[in-house]
Amino acid sequence: MFSRFKKPEAGPAASGLKPVTSSGPVAPLAAAAPKPVAVTSRPNPTTPLPKSPAEAMAADKEKKRKDKLMELKVELHKRLLDNLNLAALEKASEASLKQEIASITAEALDEMSVALNAQDRQILHQELYDEVMGLGPLEALLKDDTVNDILVNGPKRIFVERAGKLTLTDITFKDERHLLRIIDKIVSAVGRRVDESNPYCDARLADGSRFNCMVPPVAVDGSLVSIRKFKKEKLGISDLVRFGAFTEEMAAYLQAAVATRLNVIVSGGTGSGKTTTLNALSSFIDNSERILTIEDTAELQLQQVHVGRMESRPPNVEGKGAVTQRDCLRNALRMRPDRIIVGETRGEEVIDMLQAMNTGHDGSMTTIHANSARDGISRLENMIAMSGIEMPIKAMRSQISSAVNLIVQASRLQDGSRRMTSITEITGMEGEVISMQEIFRYERLGTEPNGKIIGRFNATGIRSAYSDRFRQWGYDLPASIYEPIV
Repeated sequence: MFSRFKKPEAGPAASGLKPVTSSGPVAPLAAAAPKPVAVTSRPNPTTPLPKSPAEAMAADKEKKRKDKLMELKVELHKRLLDNLNLAALEKASEASLKQEIASITAEALDEMSVALNAQDRQILHQELYDEVMGLGPLEALLKDDTVNDILVNGPKRIFVERAGKLTLTDITFKDERHLLRIIDKIVSAVGRRVDESNPYCDARLADGSRFNCMVPPVAVDGSLVSIRKFKKEKLGISDLVRFGAFTEEMAAYLQAAVATRLNVIVSGGTGSGKTTTLNALSSFIDNSERILTIEDTAELQLQQVHVGRMESRPPNVEGKGAVTQRDCLRNALRMRPDRIIVGETRGEEVIDMLQAMNTGHDGSMTTIHANSARDGISRLENMIAMSGIEMPIKAMRSQISSAVNLIVQASRLQDGSRRMTSITEITGMEGEVISMQEIFRYERLGTEPNGKIIGRFNATGIRSAYSDRFRQWGYDLPASIYEPIV
């Protein structure tokens, strides 16, 4: 299906691409406007539905059962810490450790004269194992492949994001002290600490998930935790096309752009899919090239043979030993890279990134936080200004326009779906203004009664400024991919 993405043989018609039609992987929707929906027909998701007396009684019974298990777990956890050989835990197998926990638990329950059914015993054993060897209540969410983000607002409110939508879970910590103990377990594993004098921390979990926390007194209503889960199986271009993130025609254009070493910036808001898009675009890089990646938290999953990965490091408790992204970038320039990929540019390292793009490291890529391509340019200008380098605005914009060739805009829509909403080329300067032209865009047509966004991808009708470059490198894209749907 995706043979069209392979480098074409010589000849103008080799790519065989068809114009975007309603039969494509992301079908254009009918031009008819959706029927208006009365405001009252869509329930407010934040308003709980009233419960019947029987439902209220069942919910109260379930709450009491969970509270009882929570209290038992706290008491049994203390006994486990007194009886288990903590030094030998790492060498013990999961099965033998669970057997040991079950034995100690059974003895303790007999002493306490507590009777539990088989299901509650199994739940208690698993939760105790998670407390001893894992991250307590968070462990079940970390194992759930449908969860993308875990967001903790104090000990009693844990939210998750599934398919772009936030929902409140029924999982809780016993209290703030319990939550702080799990936070300390995470940060101490990477040699850091959080307390009143150092109330926030970034870290990476053992599975690669990105972790951030903030504790009282800065966090007013209880500690705040954010975990962006690491995807073990990265999404490829074919997956993103199938999910409707963009079309095959856009993918063919992006393949030509990356393969011919255009400098690309992926722009978007938090959770819009910037890193996923960057990962997918990197699949078009040839295996013969040397790639160096620089990140605050290593998330990129490049499949090429020759990849060198770097990760910045925060200062220690004495305020020393910090290694910034800019430090990594400066060293990367001395390591003979063909391409440099910066996970996210957010500060003074933008100067070195632009200089690298301007001095022979074509095909470099990075992400930035911005709401549109034009906003992305403004964001780059602001980062240069914040770096302390005084530069005339025209010189600053000239530097940007000569360094950056393409801005890919990723967005998360209101219904939680993620779309590549714009692909924009930077074509140079007109006076003191950076000139840009949009090649593809996502057009919103309306909203379904269930809140799902109705829209389609469309070409703007503007031919790529890099068409000659594509053709010289062997990517002769047909003119039809630039033709808009009328």
